[in-house]
Parts: sequence; structure tokens; C-alpha cells
Amino acid sequence: AVSEMQKHGGVKADPRFSEKYFSQTVDHFNFNSMGNGSFNQRYLITDKYWKKGYGPIFFYAGNEGDIWEFALNSGFIMELAAQQGALVIFAEHRYYGTSLPFGNDSFNIPQIGLLTVEQALADYAVMITELKLQLEATDCPVIVFGGSYGGMLSVYMRLKYPNIVAGALAASAPILSTAGLGDSRQFFRDVTADFASVASECRDAVRQAFHQLKELAEQQDYSRIQSELALCKPPSSAQDIHQLNGLLRNSFTLMAMLDYPYSTHFMGNMPANPVQVACKTMLRGSNLLANLRDTAGIVYNSTGLLTCFDLYSLYVECADPTGCGLGFNSQAWDYQACTEIELCYESNNVTDMFPPMPFTERDREVYCSKRWSVVPRPGWLKIQFWADENKTHTHTHKKTNEEEWYNVTLQKTIKKSTVIGIKEEWYIGKLVAMVSQ
Repeated sequence: AVSEMQKHGGVKADPRFSEKYFSQTVDHFNFNSMGNGSFNQRYLITDKYWKKGYGPIFFYAGNEGDIWEFALNSGFIMELAAQQGALVIFAEHRYYGTSLPFGNDSFNIPQIGLLTVEQALADYAVMITELKLQLEATDCPVIVFGGSYGGMLSVYMRLKYPNIVAGALAASAPILSTAGLGDSRQFFRDVTADFASVASECRDAVRQAFHQLKELAEQQDYSRIQSELALCKPPSSAQDIHQLNGLLRNSFTLMAMLDYPYSTHFMGNMPANPVQVACKTMLRGSNLLANLRDTAGIVYNSTGLLTCFDLYSLYVECADPTGCGLGFNSQAWDYQACTEIELCYESNNVTDMFPPMPFTERDREVYCSKRWSVVPRPGWLKIQFWADENKTHTHTHKKTNEEEWYNVTLQKTIKKSTVIGIKEEWYIGKLVAMVSQ
């Protein structure tokens, strides 16, 4: 077992979990590819609550990050495991965390080409099958859990491997928008609504601050922009202003996505109720640009140690307008957003409070061709994983506090019920979802 003080990528471990590695096939679909090798895929496991041999297996389908971060922010699964006597496994997604098929070369071309949804699902299917044999748990039903992209994977697991997975619970899984369906304006409209729900004046202040920034940029008053927003260097071009707008917009996006009623250390450090904190900051004085700077600082300067904001090191523009983050994990997600995951979202300053920043299919194609030498295939996820036709009865979509994702998820499952509140019960390993409107 992992000691409580042991660190993993800066994340304190949960002593209930043991960290292990599974020998995983590099390419499940081509026997001649990359030497038909294997790699060590990390997973976390705890049998603290398991009724050995017959209790269910709760399997978290890891998504775009270090698996410890997901394990330490999924208390619901552990609570349910205690109630149901379940074995809990958190599996890390290939190309994230320490599960790198080719080490530091994993993000080179062509090695990066084995980062696909299909390969990740096959990883999980093989891992579940083998671990059930090792643990003498062949009769134990498996329920897959996941949130956001991980929620998509949990649903896809139930669709693709119903022989292995008895049920799935997906939270805030953007199954529709990532398949190119829905309104490209929806995401940033919903982020704006989060802040407007605290106070309409908050939304208006953000919009006005961006308007002031736009006016200064048009006047090329770069020195004032630098001083007002505490930038390390003055911007000197339209590209720098575009980068600045992206950095600022991304801070609001992260606060909306991580708007929990308690402080979090997931995708950075965030105070409790960050949207409320942001609105209080935006409305505390008449200098809107200073307020905008300090609001962005909630995300980028949580320690208070930064003396200035470096435009190009704090935020990296990528194929996901909602942000890819930094480091190796960001490269992996950028590649996925360039291939199967469609994230052509735009802000326009009409339906949202942000500067107009389009990201069309053509923009995506140009960027991805230059960055990864790939051409995206719009519509593939809809063909492969059903998208809006995804209405099987043994997976459930759960609404969470991530409102900006909820409106691009599949909100209707069993009959005509909209999933808002869910109770879970287990009977002979089957998930019984009792949905209340």
C-alpha cells in the first residue's frame, strides 16, 4: 500500500489505494505495429470495502490527467463502494500521467498515433478481464464510472464491451458536442451564465473589462495594457492580444468548471466557490482592468508568488478552446482534440461575455495539420459511438455542478426522463437507475 505522505506528481496519495502497474498491449489492433510491444499502465486499487468474490467492481475510466487527481476527487465512488461492498479500481488513460507507451518519446510522430479512444477502451477491457482472473472475481459485475471525457469513456465501454461491463454511470459527459453536434456557442454561453447567476453585474463587468482591453489594443497602448494587467512583457502584436484574451478567457472557464463549494487542488489550486470569489473581485472597485487582472490571478497566481503574468507560459493555445493545460498531459489532449474529439467552440461577445474568438472546423484543420500533421475526421465519434442515438438502458447520465458541460451531454436516457437526481442500488450486479424529474 502507498503511505499517506508519499507524493505522486505533487499529489498526496490516499492510503486506501495501492498503486500498481499492468502490462498493457501498445497496439490492440495491429499485430505488426511498433514491434507489437507492451507498456506499464498505472492503476490504483483498493479492496478496503470489497466483499471478496461476489461484491461488484467499480472501475473508473481514467481521462486526461494523472490518475491520482481523479481518485482524490471522486469521493462519491468510495462512499458508494462502502455501501455496496465494492472493489474499486482507478485506471490511468494511456499517454497521461506515468502511463506513457514510449516514455518521453510518446509525443513524437508516429508514436503519438496510438493515442485513440478505441485503444484506451481496449486497454480498459483487457485490464478488467485480466484483473478479474487474478483476483478470482470472474463472477463480479463491473460498473464503469467517469466524469467529463471519462464519462464519455464509461458510456463507450458499455456500448463497445457489454460482455465485460454490466453498467456505466457518466457525469457531465459531453457526448453530443464532442461528436460535432449542438451549438458551437453553447459552452461559453453557459460559462457566462454561471457568473451571471451570481450577479448580472458580474457578467457586465467582465464584458466591459474586455471592451476596455479591446480599446487599448486598438490604440496600441501596449504599455498601459502591460501595467494594468501586470504582464511580464508588453504585448506588441495582434497575436499577443489574441493570446492575452485566450489566457483571460481560460481563467473564467476553469473557475466555472471547478466551481465546487470547497477548495480543490485539481487542475491547479482553487478556492471554495471560485465563481463567487471571481464576481466579488470583479465588482470590488471601479478599475475594471485591475479587477480582471486579480480575477485571472485566482487561477494563475493562487500562491500569490507571481509578480507578473507571462502570456505564453501560463496558457498554451491548442485545439481545445476550453484549454489543454500544460506539460505532457496537455500535449496528449491536444492530439486527441485534433483527431477524434471535436471541440469547435467559439466566444462571440453577443451570447457570452468574452471577446469574439472563433474556432471553426477549418481553423481546427489548419492548426492540427501544422501541429501534428493530421487532418481531423469530423463525425467519427457519432459514427463509432452513436452520439445522439445513445439511449441504452444500462448506463445513466448524471448531472453535476459542471453546468457548462451539462447542456452538451445526452440528457435523456430511459424513456423520457431527464436525468437530474439519481439514486443507485445494486441487485445481482445490475445498476438500477431510478430517475426523478
